[in-house]
Amino acid sequence: MFATPDEAENAFYEALRQADLTRLMQVWADDEEIVCVHPSGTRLTGYAAVHSSWQQILADGPLTIYPMHPVAMTTLLSAVHVLIEQVALTGAQSGKTVNFHTSNVFHKSPTGWRMVLHHVSNAPADARMFDLQDIPDTLH
Repeated sequence: MFATPDEAENAFYEALRQADLTRLMQVWADDEEIVCVHPSGTRLTGYAAVHSSWQQILADGPLTIYPMHPVAMTTLLSAVHVLIEQVALTGAQSGKTVNFHTSNVFHKSPTGWRMVLHHVSNAPADARMFDLQDIPDTLH
């Protein structure tokens, strides 16, 4: 379905911006081992749980969400994208933004690249100011 992990990730964020649950779930692998963790939420495992959570979130309408500062690590069959999501708030807090640290994991199947994990946690307001490209190559 998606020729590259970047194509899958772009489709994921575009579906969120359009509140298109069907398109969003096409990005996810149709598997009971997929995992999604929303900010301050519990770990959701399996297609039905992930679908239900996004259905509730998108019931309020489109998200104004921008992925920023991605760092991608790709092998033959898997890809990990670490980035910052910047989300514009609506309603009484309109005009404000919040940042989230995000990890997206994709696996390549015979039908293309699909998301298997989306993990989001709260980030400081100045998170977007840091350049994630400056991460050293050596792990501790």
